Parts: sequence; structure tokens; C-alpha cells
Amino acid sequence: MSEKLVIYDSVFSNTAQVAKAIGEALGDVPFKKVDEVTREDLQGLSILLVGSPTRAFNPTPAIKDYLKSLGSDALKGVKAAAFDTRIPKDKTDSGFLKFMINIFGYADKKIEKQLAKAGANICIESTGFGVSGTEGPLYEGELERAKDWAKEILG
Repeated sequence: MSEKLVIYDSVFSNTAQVAKAIGEALGDVPFKKVDEVTREDLQGLSILLVGSPTRAFNPTPAIKDYLKSLGSDALKGVKAAAFDTRIPKDKTDSGFLKFMINIFGYADKKIEKQLAKAGANICIESTGFGVSGTEGPLYEGELERAKDWAKEILG
């Protein structure tokens, strides 16, 4: 059991790469796909990061279902943060997609809201890491940015 944990879901492996980078940045912290997480994994946690690809402006169903299954005090006293992978608004030429992003946003804020509902202390602002197209790959520099972002939770 670890005091820190990264939970993620991934469709095209981009979010998995980000979760691994975050885990490494926090000192070889375990990163687990959401369907591998057990209740015991949450015991004694002090830091939790949760990430998902943005799919139809939301986290994956697996992440949404997992977070909704947590009780209101399941993460009481745990420092938490949320991340996603996404097509950045400034990297698309689609006016329609930009419009939809303005209305519905990305997965990170929805994950953050569910973490707070479960009693977590949101300690750094959620963020997203850019992918070039639906299947990726991640934009250059995003894994380094993920490591830097994750280190903020320790400070």
C-alpha cells in the first residue's frame, strides 16, 4: 500500500503515459488503471491524482462510475488533483469544436468536482495535456509538463 496513488483510464495509451510520468515525478508512485483499483488501495492515502481522456467532453464511463461509487467521506483528508488528455482548443481549426468546448469543457473539471464530493482536498488546479487528434500522440513536451505539474502537489 502506498501513501500516494495515480488512478487513470486510457483509450489510446496517451493518458496512461501521462499517469506513468506523474507517478515517476512523485517518486515511483503506483499508477493503476481504474478497473484495477481496490478499496484497499485508498486506505492510508495522503495524495491521489485521477486522470482520464476527454471523451465527448467528459471522463470515460469507467472513471465517472468509479468516482460516483465513492462515499462522501471516502477521500476525507486526502490531497487530490485531476487531469485529462484532450485536443486543445487552440490547436483545432474547427469552430464547432471550439464552441462545444466553451460550453461543455473538458474531463478534468468534472473529475475534480467528483473528487471534492468524495471529501478530497483539491490542492492544485486541474489541468489537461494535449493530444494531436483523437488517438494522439501527445504533443511534444507534455510528459515533462505533467511531471512539473505533479510536483506542485508536493509543495
